[in-house]
Amino acid sequence: MSESPPDAAGHRARLRRRLLDAPDSLQDYEIVEYLLALAIPRRDTKPLAKALLREFGGLGPLLSAAPEQLMRVKGMGDGAIAAIRIAGASAVRLLKTRTITQPILSGWQALLDYLQADMAHIGIERVRVLHLNTRNMLIRDETISEGTIDQSAVHIRAVITRAMELGSAAIILVHNHPTIPSQITFDHAQAH
Repeated sequence: MSESPPDAAGHRARLRRRLLDAPDSLQDYEIVEYLLALAIPRRDTKPLAKALLREFGGLGPLLSAAPEQLMRVKGMGDGAIAAIRIAGASAVRLLKTRTITQPILSGWQALLDYLQADMAHIGIERVRVLHLNTRNMLIRDETISEGTIDQSAVHIRAVITRAMELGSAAIILVHNHPTIPSQITFDHAQAH
């Protein structure tokens, strides 16, 4: 375990000041570095932050990584893994909150942002159904199938039955394409 260099406290103070004053000025590695510094307080976390971003290919995939994937990176322990996971969970929760507070079809970008954060970086196909009420507000978001890297089974009868149980006025079927990074597909149906 490498100890922090002599100016580590000054570096972290400058990083904290930038985070508070101008968060958009931070590089992705600096965000991860500061997050890790909270979990690993007496260690230089910049090399680990850069290694994580290299390993996962960016901030989105890193924040979506499973604990067992994170554990494979040298230097990651339970505290650091928990820090990464809470940051990812917070981002998804923030985007979901934006989605459920406005009609889906009038807030399409908020929906895309939420689904992108939640699904784009997982390594298997996942199919979800978004159930909407008559005002196009989200009443339920359910994962109905998880499959392999290139397929996932959906039973239409189960989707329709569930929509009827919930009284859905419309549904949106969503699935990702793990083999095509960051691609999410939508299908929309309305009850008549």
